[in-house]
Amino acid sequence: MNKVMLIGNVGKEPDVRYYDNDQAVAQFPLATTERGYTLQNGTQVPDHTDWHNIIMWRGLAKVAEKYVHKGDRIYVEGRLRYRSYDDQKGQRRYVTEILADNMELLSTRHDTDAEKKTAAQSDERKETANDTKSPLPF
Repeated sequence: MNKVMLIGNVGKEPDVRYYDNDQAVAQFPLATTERGYTLQNGTQVPDHTDWHNIIMWRGLAKVAEKYVHKGDRIYVEGRLRYRSYDDQKGQRRYVTEILADNMELLSTRHDTDAEKKTAAQSDERKETANDTKSPLPF
């Protein structure tokens, strides 16, 4: 069985191309991160991020074109595909891709916009709190 399940953040806007008979193909990178931790001896293990090449076909590609954007958190289910090609210099290149069969949007535009607004408000509060012209002595 060849099955992959990923939850991550979209790295850039999907690149959608149309071929014969309105056949859509979407491609975009997806970042998954394993959180860092501290070992019992105190050694810090940092976060580790992997980048995955996601490929979607037909209707799923059209959904990605409309609703998936850079920074969105999504769930992708599919299968691994390995392939190779020769580049312009004749060098053999190897590619690993996830051929998506299913996708779920875990963040919405509203969520993303709300997070940005909350972060901006938090920054404003920090600036106000650090204001040195305050008449209070402490």
